[in-house]
Amino acid sequence: MQSRFFRVLLASAALLFAVQSIKAHADVFVSSEKDNAILQMDADGKVIRSVAVCQRPRHMAWAHDKKQIMTACGDSDQIGVVDVVAGKLVDSIPTGESPEIFALSPDSKTAYVSIEDGSQLAAYDVASKKPLFSVKTGAEPEGVLATADGKYVFVTSEVANAVYKVDVATRKSVGQVKTGMRPRRFAITPDAAELWVTNELGSSVSIIDTAAMKVKQTLKFEVQGMRSADITPVGMLMSADAKTVWVALGRANHVAEVDVATRTVRGLALVGKRAWGLALNKEGTRLYVANGQSDDMTIIDTANRKALKTVPVGREPHSILTN
Repeated sequence: MQSRFFRVLLASAALLFAVQSIKAHADVFVSSEKDNAILQMDADGKVIRSVAVCQRPRHMAWAHDKKQIMTACGDSDQIGVVDVVAGKLVDSIPTGESPEIFALSPDSKTAYVSIEDGSQLAAYDVASKKPLFSVKTGAEPEGVLATADGKYVFVTSEVANAVYKVDVATRKSVGQVKTGMRPRRFAITPDAAELWVTNELGSSVSIIDTAAMKVKQTLKFEVQGMRSADITPVGMLMSADAKTVWVALGRANHVAEVDVATRTVRGLALVGKRAWGLALNKEGTRLYVANGQSDDMTIIDTANRKALKTVPVGREPHSILTN
């Protein structure tokens, strides 16, 4: 009887250690569109496990104090909910056809989703899973960003070459601004005064004055030996101190480091093919880059913009999260 007790005790300790180990070392999560999975990896890119999710997972976001990951599944027409510790899909929120990118409200109670096939931004109550409202946009909406005060949501339209500003209280579009060709993703300054948007077919980033809803500056990217048409910025993120913006240059197979204050490119980092998804670790010392056409992820030392390594991450990696 005593022997059995100790066996159970040891098994419980081993399970606890395993869970704590996953929490401590599984810092990176990558959505793989063609594998219908999210890869859970340690900080050095070693795969810990593959979590089966819904069909064609793309954008991801943390929920419930990073105990869950929500992911937009374009071919399942839903937002999947993954329990991080259990490592499995535990719930889903039905959406319109082909959800692309989404943003959660500051209280995580509402999901704002770009519905590509419906040319609209749709809002869903996370708890009840019911649709709340929708706002028409230009064709092929993609990037979505909710402001930290919960008052506004911004969404891009790839076809209309425009950004729309939606007032959450009135549930209406209250502003629209023309950008470069095929705007994709956002970054915003801490004071919400400036909204940065990547223009995939414009080889540029538009910097928008959010109050006036006007483009105040456009940053063009150049890569030596490459045509402008091959420089296709999509993914973008701002550092925690808001001094740096990292821009994934798509088919140019580089990531640009931009100085926010001077609006200049400090330098470029060579990565894999069709770099889109980006994530920084908590310390800001490592940049993780999803390379969609080479099926891998490049880990960059941000101090010198040098690749530390490139690791395989399934077929067509889309987005990356770090904890």
